[in-house]
Amino acid sequence: MTNQPEHIDRPEPRWQALLAFLAVGAIYLALPPNLIVGPIWLLPTLIVVLLVPTVISHRTGKRSLNRALGIIINGITTLALIASVGLLVRALPSHKESPLALLRSGALLWLTNVIVFALWYWRLDGGGPTLRHEQKKFGSTSFLFPQMQIPHDERAQFACTGWRPRFIDYLFVAFTQSSTFGPTDAPLLARWAKVLAMIQVFISLSIVILLISRAVGVL
Repeated sequence: MTNQPEHIDRPEPRWQALLAFLAVGAIYLALPPNLIVGPIWLLPTLIVVLLVPTVISHRTGKRSLNRALGIIINGITTLALIASVGLLVRALPSHKESPLALLRSGALLWLTNVIVFALWYWRLDGGGPTLRHEQKKFGSTSFLFPQMQIPHDERAQFACTGWRPRFIDYLFVAFTQSSTFGPTDAPLLARWAKVLAMIQVFISLSIVILLISRAVGVL
């Protein structure tokens, strides 16, 4: 008996993306003060304040406003991430942080990097989650996910008839890119995705190199 195909006509749940934004704010609160630009409460407050109209605009069908607010939140979190990584680079020669604290800070920033770019991929692929749902197209326009490579006549038995990516799929892409520093099992098709992937890999590689160099210095 073959598996039932996924019900793709249901709107994509947004709670995963909302949790991802809240996770970025929580991680930011866990960073040491010397890796934060401005008051420690500023970024989490901005995220929460902007999430409220973002959710309302989605519920009321104001697509343009929802997309603009989503991009603004993504941009703010990306700038905060880059600033914190820059402060980490600047603080490394001073040896003010203990090796354990440095490892913890690097791990938090690495995780933030994964979440932030997963949100970018989710937000931009195919015009965003709302447009992907309305167009009801199979697969993705910017990534070649494994489900898209299954022959058309075999998709039903893998429960991926009419399959479309969700936030967790983009999170997996971002996680594997930050882990392997290269393409994942979902090759990049769009140029904007390749540019964002290069930025993501550069940030991840910078964090890892900093931690390795500090570890060598301790030894």
